[in-house]
Amino acid sequence: MKTWIRRTGGALLVLLVLAILALIIGKILGERKLNRIVAVPVSAIPILASPERIAHGRYLYDTRGCADCHGANGAGKTVVEDGAMLVVAPNITSGPNGVTARYKVVDWVRTLRHGVKPDGHPVIVMPSEDYARLSDEDTAALVAYLQQLAPVAGRQALIALPLPVEVLYGVGLIKDAAEKIDHGLAPPGPVVAAVTPAYGAYVANSCTGCHGVQLAGGRIPGAPPSWPPAARLAPGKDSAMAHYTNAAQFVAMMKSGRRPDGRAISQVMPFDSLGKMSDTDMRALYAYLSSLPASH
Repeated sequence: MKTWIRRTGGALLVLLVLAILALIIGKILGERKLNRIVAVPVSAIPILASPERIAHGRYLYDTRGCADCHGANGAGKTVVEDGAMLVVAPNITSGPNGVTARYKVVDWVRTLRHGVKPDGHPVIVMPSEDYARLSDEDTAALVAYLQQLAPVAGRQALIALPLPVEVLYGVGLIKDAAEKIDHGLAPPGPVVAAVTPAYGAYVANSCTGCHGVQLAGGRIPGAPPSWPPAARLAPGKDSAMAHYTNAAQFVAMMKSGRRPDGRAISQVMPFDSLGKMSDTDMRALYAYLSSLPASH
């Protein structure tokens, strides 16, 4: 009996040592990965700071999730404060603690489209994959708006991730935006804003950071454990789209954060932004999601 106990204890000790070594190695790999230099081809795009272009840029800022993390005025704010996880989005104005005072157009484009900071390091947490497929026109409008933000004081950016998340990032089970984006893919051409599946597919690019490229939903990689899985938007078993038999119901949900039966949807969904989308964008998104084949 004593021999069996000693062997069992020894095996458990070995497993514990191996687990600790795995955590240490994963953390080291995560730090190395975060400090890597990502070389991407970046070209400046023409920025026309007309009132119309800036107004459209503000619309994109307000409805595509930018304000949810960086705040209505760009000063940044606490995005996640959940146990060991703390994420304070940066101040993207030129005010105190701002990070963009020296940004040139290529720096905005590199960050938005490629998930890479001006110094070549990858962004972390920011879902640049949601913005990588913006057209030149929309990217230029968004940059035009960002460039004219009034300088305001904001908190210093901070990202503190739990050790398990760092390890999963280090071993590649959680990817940063620069890993997800196809950097050689040319930006899409202009897409006419209309209630069509084609335009809806363009709008849906801003959903992929949480719902996945295939819109299949599931756990959001790196999200706090308290966050629910993202809903499945693609056809299939348990698709959230089964709740919406027409565009009016879908639009009402986007504006209210409630399903047709009155049940509230998790506030992890950025309804502050979604509710500001135009009816055209909402109805186009519904048209696209409704048009997806069952095999999607």
